[in-house]
Amino acid sequence: MRIELTVNGERREADDVWEGESLLYALRERLGLPGSKNACEQGECGSCTVYMDGVPVCSCLVAAGQAQGREVTTVEGLAGDDGLDPVQQAFVECGAVQCGFCTPGFLVSTHDLLARNPSPSDPEIREALAGNLCRCTGYEKILDAVRAAASAGAQS
Repeated sequence: MRIELTVNGERREADDVWEGESLLYALRERLGLPGSKNACEQGECGSCTVYMDGVPVCSCLVAAGQAQGREVTTVEGLAGDDGLDPVQQAFVECGAVQCGFCTPGFLVSTHDLLARNPSPSDPEIREALAGNLCRCTGYEKILDAVRAAASAGAQS
């Protein structure tokens, strides 16, 4: 089947999508957007988090066909023509990126948090990021990056 959707503000089509295919697979393999990572395929780690119609979802749990006619924003879509999104910049500056596998999910989740709550407390940050797992950083630099993005007014 063919799906048509808007990805990162651009109208896109993916052909030969099979019924059981995930949105994550379609984004990575059919549309050439490798930013969202395939880690657990069970919605437990958050590495594949994207926005669908403005709501964060685990793209490994969304059937590609469910994205028909929808608007999807991936981690690649957070950056603008003038460079990185402030959340992305904060992660770089704070050293919150190590292997990078969890980073796309943390970036989308942080972006969503700051859009809803521009000045979150530490417990609110921890709650918002609870669906994202990292095996490398110990989380402290990630929390530093969220705090830095919030201080910089990154609620894009």
